[in-house]
Amino acid sequence: MTSIINLISAWAIPALIAFIPLFAFTKKVPVYESFVLGAKDGFQTAIQIIPNLVGMMVAISVFRASGALDFFVGWTGPFLSRLGVPSEILPLGLLRPLTGTGSLAFATDLISVHGPDSMIGRMASTIQGSTDTTLYVLTVYMGAVGIRNGRYSLKVGLFSDVIGFVASIAVCLLFFG
Repeated sequence: MTSIINLISAWAIPALIAFIPLFAFTKKVPVYESFVLGAKDGFQTAIQIIPNLVGMMVAISVFRASGALDFFVGWTGPFLSRLGVPSEILPLGLLRPLTGTGSLAFATDLISVHGPDSMIGRMASTIQGSTDTTLYVLTVYMGAVGIRNGRYSLKVGLFSDVIGFVASIAVCLLFFG
């Protein structure tokens, strides 16, 4: 069974890449022209969202460099420790909705310092998989289509990140604590 799964894994992506143009060709779709048009539209979208991404990155850098992140972690650390939650994990919960790369770097650092089988390593891994980069997603998607008022998108996205963070901690404490 394992060899079958490995074989499927090795050939799934190449088969899909070969299948899509062949299928389009049978439907008389101009494959190359469609690809070039899509790439042109993608490039234009990337140009449109650059100001939004730069603004978000500057805000994240200011938040970290100002010491606000460290202050918040120090302020909530005693409360979290009473609940059995290591305070080292809180910056990951705060960074994850903001930046995928920054939170991944922070999670990697936690895992290399504390080990992958430690409670902190397990919590970091679970949080990485259970939450999303909400502000990045909203910036890219809404910036790409020109939406200026996301109404409830930010509230719902951040609320689901909080739920994912709390659920990750609860599951890790339940199964590994």
